[in-house]
Amino acid sequence: MTQELVAALAAAAVCGLGGAWVPTLVGRLPEPDSEPDASLDAGAAAIEADAPDDPYGPKEPYADIARLPGLAWKTALAAAVAGALVGAVVGLDWPLLVALPVVPVGVALAVIDWRTHLLPTRLIAPTYGVVVAAVVAAGLLSGDTAAIWRAGIGWLLAGGFFFLLWFLHPRGMGYGDVRLSGVLGLVLGYLGWGQLAVGLWAGFLLGGVGGLLVKRLRRRGPGYNPPFGPWMLVGALAGVALGAQVWASTYG
Repeated sequence: MTQELVAALAAAAVCGLGGAWVPTLVGRLPEPDSEPDASLDAGAAAIEADAPDDPYGPKEPYADIARLPGLAWKTALAAAVAGALVGAVVGLDWPLLVALPVVPVGVALAVIDWRTHLLPTRLIAPTYGVVVAAVVAAGLLSGDTAAIWRAGIGWLLAGGFFFLLWFLHPRGMGYGDVRLSGVLGLVLGYLGWGQLAVGLWAGFLLGGVGGLLVKRLRRRGPGYNPPFGPWMLVGALAGVALGAQVWASTYG
């Protein structure tokens, strides 16, 4: 049994267990305040504040999302598949410590954002702490301190770029996306420049194409913008899987 297969199976098991806990995690989240929140995805807060016809409709309660039929096995399966992919690519190495904690949380955030256009700070803020600790620990234990600096630069680049987009056009992007981009920038930056570049680019590509399809299928009003968080997360996974190869083939 190869090292990559062992890592894939172990990561799938760990992430699958974490994914099965997603309904419990979602059900314990407090409902947001009635005031428009900066973490509303896709500019929903700006629209809600001044539009008489809200294209997003009433928010689905977290407790109702947690009780969706089959949610536990679906999120467990999604997390296990994503974890297996990460494990197979990264292998039994210290970067796995950085990437794996984000997988179950990412599945939870994708579900929440897809159904509510929200990326709760209650989930993202603790994830920052876990990822930063993992980055420092993995970098020091492996002796790869350059990866720590690269993770910090990835956080600044991703978070700064998304913040600029939100600042210039808040209707097109929620601040929850900005918060999430920082977490993804840390992880992808630690893994490598290729992973960071491809992960961010793929998120925008998938968000543009997939978002257009979702907008047509959901047939909402003119002010509706599809959730962007799930596409960011899938793009980050693509960056993990393909980033190193794309970077090597491009820059040798």
